[in-house]
Amino acid sequence: MLQRMSGVFIGAFFGTVFVVANAHDPLNPSIGIALRVLAVLTFAGLLALALRAGRLGRPVVEDAEAARADWFRGKFAFVVGAEAVLLIGGNLALRAAGAPQETAVAWIALIVGLHFIALMAVWKRRSIAVPGIALTVLGLTGLGMAATSAVAWVPFVSGVLSGVALLGGCAYAVTHTYRSAVRPVSPRLPDAQ
Repeated sequence: MLQRMSGVFIGAFFGTVFVVANAHDPLNPSIGIALRVLAVLTFAGLLALALRAGRLGRPVVEDAEAARADWFRGKFAFVVGAEAVLLIGGNLALRAAGAPQETAVAWIALIVGLHFIALMAVWKRRSIAVPGIALTVLGLTGLGMAATSAVAWVPFVSGVLSGVALLGGCAYAVTHTYRSAVRPVSPRLPDAQ
């Protein structure tokens, strides 16, 4: 459970960062503040719920997408390395091409989304495809918006909404883990022979 929750909290942390860093103009300042506060409170709530589930001490029931023995080596390291190269190289290329600065967050959302889709195959966990597809679509949408008069809204679409998608995906994972931990353990009946 610890390895899985580590990944969930990395996602929730970056979801919070996406919201906090991008909830600004052209949003009304009050809405921006409210979104930032909600993101931080959501992160804190997810952390509290996961810690509570861990303290219950019951084994967590794994679903059909069972965790691999070691999540953070081998193919994972390759995916993260490729992600880093694409993030840096892509942003440098966008800057060199004269793209608006708002494209940076759209590019980040796109690459992080693709990162989740790749990790779905590595970890054999279909559930991470949902935020992966959401971030990929929001990143592509933001890149498309950058060439329009709506460029000022790219941080909201590709940043804030991507953060919400990450926090939502993490909320699903933590809630599932918590429910598994608090679910009463039913006695197993002996197999009929």
